[in-house]
Amino acid sequence: MRYLTAGESHGKGLFAMIEGFPAGLTVEAATINEQLKRRQMGYGRGGRMKIESDTVDFLSGIRWGKTLGSPITLAVWNNDHKNWTEMMHASAEHKQPDRAVTRPRPGHADLGGCLKRNLRDVRDVLERSSARETAARVAFGALCKTFLATFGITVQSYLIRLGELECPKNGADVAAEEINAIADQSIVRFLDSSYDEAAREYVDKTRAAGDTLGGIFEVIIHGVPAGIGDYAFYDRKLDAKLAQNLMSLQAVKGVEVGMGFGVAAVPGSQVHDAITYEDGQFTRTTNRAGGIEGGMSNGMPIVVRVAKKPIPTLYNPLPSVDIETKMPFKATIERSDVTAVPAASIIGEAICAIVITELMLEKFGGDSMSEIQRNYAGYCEQIRTF
Repeated sequence: MRYLTAGESHGKGLFAMIEGFPAGLTVEAATINEQLKRRQMGYGRGGRMKIESDTVDFLSGIRWGKTLGSPITLAVWNNDHKNWTEMMHASAEHKQPDRAVTRPRPGHADLGGCLKRNLRDVRDVLERSSARETAARVAFGALCKTFLATFGITVQSYLIRLGELECPKNGADVAAEEINAIADQSIVRFLDSSYDEAAREYVDKTRAAGDTLGGIFEVIIHGVPAGIGDYAFYDRKLDAKLAQNLMSLQAVKGVEVGMGFGVAAVPGSQVHDAITYEDGQFTRTTNRAGGIEGGMSNGMPIVVRVAKKPIPTLYNPLPSVDIETKMPFKATIERSDVTAVPAASIIGEAICAIVITELMLEKFGGDSMSEIQRNYAGYCEQIRTF
């Protein structure tokens, strides 16, 4: 399976094209739209979320509610494009050089992108580097979640930390199937909504100071059978693929699996998970490895934590330098959020769902859902009788 996303933040829309997705999966737009709506949630979002109401538009590869096995094209149209038609027009006759952005913002792709591609207008970079791109990935990730659900695999997330504010309740404290339902009730996706008022005050105080907040979220994947990924090839290791793809999420600066960096501080007896055999299957007494050993799933829940830096667009901007005059200025301010960590957790779910789907298709092959399900059932029987 391969996929690409395309589109700009204020262009006509965001798009995903997927090759290698099997035929015969039942797909409902409402299911994908629910995930797109979740991406727009979270206290601390900016004005853009008041303009957009993201929904998916199937442009190819789906007919009468089922995938065809041919390339799938998904679109999420930008409502805000109507306000940017001239600025984002493809034709040269609409060019407005007097409106070029020449002041790169610290912490963004602005300056590096201009230097890399020899561009003189920062907008040529920021439109694509914007996290608005993730709307396409969430739409595709929702499709992958639908695929995984047919095998009993769920992908859920919640916030551990928002800036300095930490919620002590974690995924181990609630039933696996209730994680998202509980987190979605919180304005910042904590697992304890009693922290919401403190979170609201914290975000408001940060907004008033012209500053922004980062945080940490955790993704938990239940139901993945042992053996997904590979120990023999560096580029097929499950943890490596999860880390690479999660690091591709805008503003992410760290990814941990299981105990993560905590493994460096204690002896091996407090790191590794003892193996037992119960009720006809291999299992672990603990899950410090986060469900991944040797680059493969081990049958335990997969646990990944992701650290997202504060959004670099500050309403009290840092100093920068004009790329044309080379004179110092305060950085340009684009419309932005105070924090987008709650939304990032939803995007993290989508990214993980895409990775697991890719490796499931690699493992079980097949051009149709029925063929893949036969292969999967055979593998599960192999494990059961091992």
